[in-house]
Amino acid sequence: MRLSREKINHLSHLILQELKSIPEVRFLIAENDVRLQVVRSITEELKIEESIDEEVRRTLRSYSRKIIEGSREWDVMYQKLYEQEMNKRMGWSQK
Repeated sequence: MRLSREKINHLSHLILQELKSIPEVRFLIAENDVRLQVVRSITEELKIEESIDEEVRRTLRSYSRKIIEGSREWDVMYQKLYEQEMNKRMGWSQK
């Protein structure tokens, strides 16, 4: 999923506000530094998701039998390959 810089910043502000509303949460660094780390984390996760999406689409295009994007079969295969790639990159074992 692609998010604009403005949307990511907006989300970071919402997350910071939510964290501030939790009595048990104390910031050991400046609030803006926390917000900037949230921005970095969101951005990194989106890059990983985009990379996985590209890899899955490349794999689906490589099949000798063409699978039509948007079809039920494509959706099922995409989800399966996406989960496999995510597990591989995150070092998770598959169930």
